[in-house]
Amino acid sequence: MRSVPLWVCVGLLYALGGAAAVPDGPPDAHQRWDTNELRSPPPATATAANGRGGGGGGGGSCPLRLRPSGQCSWSGDEDEEGCPYQLTLPPLTIQLPKQFRMLERTVKELQSLKETVGKLRSSCQECRGGGGAGGGVSSSSGTTGGIGEQQRQQQADQGRPSGAVRRDSGEVIKLKRMSASLRIARSQISALNGQLEGLNLLNMDNVNAMMDRKVENITGMVNKLSSTCTNQCAVQGSLQFILAPRDCSEYNVLEERKNGVYRVTPEARNGTFEVFCDMESYGSGWTVIQQRVNGSVSFNRTWLEYKKGFGNLRGEFWLGNDHIHLLTKAKDMVLRVELEDFEGVREYAKYDQFYVANEFLRYRLSVSGYSGTAGNALSFNKHFNHDQKFFTTPDRDNDMYPSGNCGAYYSSGWWFDACMSANLNGKYYHKRYKGVRNGIFWGTWHNISSEYYPTNYRQAFKTVKMMIRPKNYSP
Repeated sequence: MRSVPLWVCVGLLYALGGAAAVPDGPPDAHQRWDTNELRSPPPATATAANGRGGGGGGGGSCPLRLRPSGQCSWSGDEDEEGCPYQLTLPPLTIQLPKQFRMLERTVKELQSLKETVGKLRSSCQECRGGGGAGGGVSSSSGTTGGIGEQQRQQQADQGRPSGAVRRDSGEVIKLKRMSASLRIARSQISALNGQLEGLNLLNMDNVNAMMDRKVENITGMVNKLSSTCTNQCAVQGSLQFILAPRDCSEYNVLEERKNGVYRVTPEARNGTFEVFCDMESYGSGWTVIQQRVNGSVSFNRTWLEYKKGFGNLRGEFWLGNDHIHLLTKAKDMVLRVELEDFEGVREYAKYDQFYVANEFLRYRLSVSGYSGTAGNALSFNKHFNHDQKFFTTPDRDNDMYPSGNCGAYYSSGWWFDACMSANLNGKYYHKRYKGVRNGIFWGTWHNISSEYYPTNYRQAFKTVKMMIRPKNYSP
């Protein structure tokens, strides 16, 4: 789009007796005026033929045309903006200030004032003629010693009615106010004209040139990448090619899946931490949250230790309640519990829903959807149900037992009811034991009925593992 120079021609305040081409009457009460026609100035020879030009000393027709465009409200209030002027320079639309409306009203008032001045002039001429006849002054004397111009004006003023003199003074004051308003409008028009000249730089040629440069830069980058990567990159077996895995299941892209310690990021804002991943059992992708193998680590720990986690990820450990919460919050998880006793019996319990709340909710457990061979010890019956129970440690009593702390009595941290039908964080015994059942316990184990009497031996477990994986995981 070519830049269009703005020629703003406003014919105002002609010499007394001159003609002005201004609208006579208020604008249409249901029309809005905008600038929708911009033309170059016509040649001087066409000015007289154009009916819109000014008279006498006019400089040609104005290239800025205001025409009605659409409906608008008109309340009749002279101080109200009414219908604003708009200047359309595609793709820009500029709304001009309300002083243009003031300018229009000023021109109308000026026309009225000129008519009044013309009438006053006629009256003055009649008064001067009447005063000469009554005073005996001969208009045909032709001498330079007669009444001077100032004396004739005084006689004219004396011959005029007093009301006409006051009206003339009021019109002069009004004319001065209008002149001040015109000066303000002229300065604002000049400033606006400068802004429009600046806007002319924002034409389609500049926009197209800028877009061409952008496209050229993008094309260069694409060509550079094409020359760099001519072949499809092979899948690498290094961890550096995996971006922020949230749990062990996202490491299944590795060609060689091995058990070991990996780094995961369930939530970017909470950072990265290490976990032990079981990548070889039951379809791989398991994140281990607890493991017991030899009793080398004591699970009789404080609330803070269970919160942060403890132990050795390659041996016995508790991953930490905060980490377990983040893992189960990021995805819907399933829980798999594996147990083995010293007789070599192995069984498992699987739960389709497993979630641990945050510390503010005291790491409340949500678990359901049992299947497996070890029995549903986490939801044994209505009196011993670990679902929806808070986490308790020897130094933080959150259990349902009213007469004491189950964590202190059983020397461990767990989601106790009042008190338990399962406790995988109990003391590790290398063989059957007697006394308080404070060891690793699963209340639905196959021979647990033989432990009914306190004097009988308690079941001991050789290995225990708790691990989680996303519910929608597919190997």
